[in-house]
Amino acid sequence: MESLPLWAWGAFMLFIVAMLAVDLGVFHRKSHVISLKEALAWCGVWFSLAMSFNAIVWWWLGPDLGLKWTAGYLVEIALSVDNVFVFIVIFSFFRVPKEYQHRVLVWGIIGAAMMRFVFILAGIALLERFHWLIYFFGAFLVFTGIKLAMPQGDNVDPEKNFAVRLFRRFYPVTTEYHGRKFFVLIDGIKHATPLFVVLLVIETTDVAFALDSIPAVLGITNVPFIVFTSNIFAILGLRSLYFALSGVMDLFRFLNVGLALILVFIGIKMLISGYFHIAVGVSLGVIGLVLAVSVVASLLYPKKT
Repeated sequence: MESLPLWAWGAFMLFIVAMLAVDLGVFHRKSHVISLKEALAWCGVWFSLAMSFNAIVWWWLGPDLGLKWTAGYLVEIALSVDNVFVFIVIFSFFRVPKEYQHRVLVWGIIGAAMMRFVFILAGIALLERFHWLIYFFGAFLVFTGIKLAMPQGDNVDPEKNFAVRLFRRFYPVTTEYHGRKFFVLIDGIKHATPLFVVLLVIETTDVAFALDSIPAVLGITNVPFIVFTSNIFAILGLRSLYFALSGVMDLFRFLNVGLALILVFIGIKMLISGYFHIAVGVSLGVIGLVLAVSVVASLLYPKKT
C-alpha cells in the first residue's frame, strides 16, 4: 500500500499542473479583484475535486486509507485558517492591490507544494529510520497547541522577515508596484518589485506553517501518497478560502482554541501510539466535532465591539 506505482504520482502531478494552468491561463489571465461570490464558487470547486479524489482513494486503496485521507485533509484545511490571517497582515502591510493578490497566492502555493513534497518525504524517512521521533513530533504538537491557545497580539511583521532582509541586501528592489510583474528592467538593471518581496514573505512563512501541519498529518498516517495529496488539495483551496474569509475572520473568535485542541489531540495520539491505538474514525470524529463546536460557539458568542 505504501509503495504506490510511479504512474499514480505522475497522474496526480499532471492533474495539479493542468488545474493551475487552467486557473492562471484561462480564469485569471487578466488580473481582477476576486469577489466573494467568485471566491465561494472556487471554494466549492476545490472542495468538490478534493472529495472526488477522496472517493477514488477510498475505492482504490480501501476505507482505512480513505478515512485517513479525509482526516488529513480536514486537519490541513483547519490549520490553513491561520495562514489566512497572516496573508491578510502581509497584504495589508505591503498595501498589495487586490487585483494582484491572487497571482501572488498562486505562485506562493506552487512553491509551497514543492517545499512540502520535500518536507513530507524527509519526515516520513526520519520516522521510518528513527521511530522515536514520533514522540518528539507529538510533544512539539502539544506545545504548539498550548501556545496557540494563549492570547496573542498582532505580532506578524513582514519587514523583519530574514529572507526579505537578505534579499534586499543583494538585489535591487523598486519602491513601487509595476502592475502584476515580479521583475522589471530599469536603466538596463533588473529590479525586483514589491510584489516579488511579498511572494518571498509568503513562501518563507509557509515553511513555519509546514512545521505544524506536516507533523499533524503524519500523526494520522505515514503513507507518503496520502499525506502529500491531502496536503496539496488543502493548500490549493487556500487561495479561495483567503478571499472568502478575509472579510469575516473576526467572527471566528474561538477558532484558535479549536485548532489548539486538535493539535494537542493529535500530539497526544502520537505520544501514546506505542501503547494505545486510536482508530482513524475516532480521530476524524474528534476533529470534526471540535471544529464544529468552535465555529458555532464563535457565532453564538461573538466578540463584543
